[in-house]
Amino acid sequence: MGATSERKTEHIRLCLEEQVNGTGITTGLEKYAFRHKALPELNFHDIRLDTEFLNIAVRTPLLISSMTGGSELAGTINERLAEAAERRGWAMGVGSGRAAVEKQELATTFAVRRYAPTIPIIANVGAVQLNYGFGVEECMRVAEIAGANMLVLHLNSLQEVFQPEGDTAFAGLLSRIEAVCRALPIPVGVKEVGWGIDSETARQLHEAGAAFIDVAGAGGTSWSQVEKFRNKDHIRRAVAEAFADWGNPTAECIVDVRDNVPGAVIIGSGGLNTGVDAAKALALGANLAGFGRAVLEPAVNSERRLDELLERVELELRTVMFGIGAASIDELRSTSRLVRRS
Repeated sequence: MGATSERKTEHIRLCLEEQVNGTGITTGLEKYAFRHKALPELNFHDIRLDTEFLNIAVRTPLLISSMTGGSELAGTINERLAEAAERRGWAMGVGSGRAAVEKQELATTFAVRRYAPTIPIIANVGAVQLNYGFGVEECMRVAEIAGANMLVLHLNSLQEVFQPEGDTAFAGLLSRIEAVCRALPIPVGVKEVGWGIDSETARQLHEAGAAFIDVAGAGGTSWSQVEKFRNKDHIRRAVAEAFADWGNPTAECIVDVRDNVPGAVIIGSGGLNTGVDAAKALALGANLAGFGRAVLEPAVNSERRLDELLERVELELRTVMFGIGAASIDELRSTSRLVRRS
C-alpha cells in the first residue's frame, strides 16, 4: 500500500519493540496518593462507573486513545480494539485519518463503527494538515469514514521535526483550527501526542471552540524517541535523543487546565497504565482517562489478553473508589482524598 502504510506499520513495530518512553521524565501521577477510608459506607458491587462525555452516556470514564490506522496490521488492531471497547463500554479513538482521505484503499482500516455500534468514537487528523490543504470537507470525511461521533485534531510539532516526512508549517494554525471547530456539525477537540497541553494553550483552543482538550502529557511514549529510530540522519537522531525528557507531565497538565480554563472538558492521557492511574487522572479533574500504548501489545497479541487488560483496569478503578468511599465517577472527581505526596 506504499510509504504511508509502511510508516504506520513501522510505528507499531517500534512502539512494541524499542524503548520509546521518555527518559528522565514521568507522568507526575506518582506524586499523588489517595487517603484510604477504612469505613467506605458502601457496597463494592454498588459502585458505578457510568458517566457522560459531551452529553453522551458512557458505561465507563475510560478511553482507548488514538493510535493507529492506515495499514493491514493497523486495521486488524483497530478491529480488535473496537470490539473490545464495545464489549466493555470504553470510548475509542483511531489514528490519523489523513491517509484514508488521500488513499481510498486505506479507509477500511479506520472504519471501526461496524465493530462498535454504540460507544463514542473519536476520529483524528493532524492539525498541521490544515496548513497543507485539508479543510472542513476533508475533516468531515475523516469522521464519516470512522463513523465517529466527534473529531480530534492532534498537535505533534516535535514529532514532525524528527519525522523524515514531517510537516512543520505550524504558523497561523489556531485560526484554521477555529474554523473547523465552528463549521463541523460534530464536536471537535484538540490533543497532544505525548508532550502535553498547558493552560495557556488550552485557553486559546477552548476560546476557539474546541469541545474538549486531551492533554496527552509526557511520561509515556515520546514520539521524538519513536522517530529517532526511523531517521537515517545521524544528526537528527542525536538531536532527538536530547529531547527524551521533553514535555509537560500528564498530572501537571490536568491540574493546570482544570484550574485555569473553567468549563474545559478534559481527557487525561499520557503514560497511563493502571486503573489507579485513571482514578488519579479523574480525581485531578479529567472527564475521561485515556490509555494508549498500554493497550497496544495485548491488542496485537490476542482478544483474550486485551479483554483481560480492560477488565483489570476497570477493577483497579472500582477498587480505588471503594477504598475512598466514592460510589460514582462524580464522587471520585470531587473527592478530597487525593493528596500530593510530600
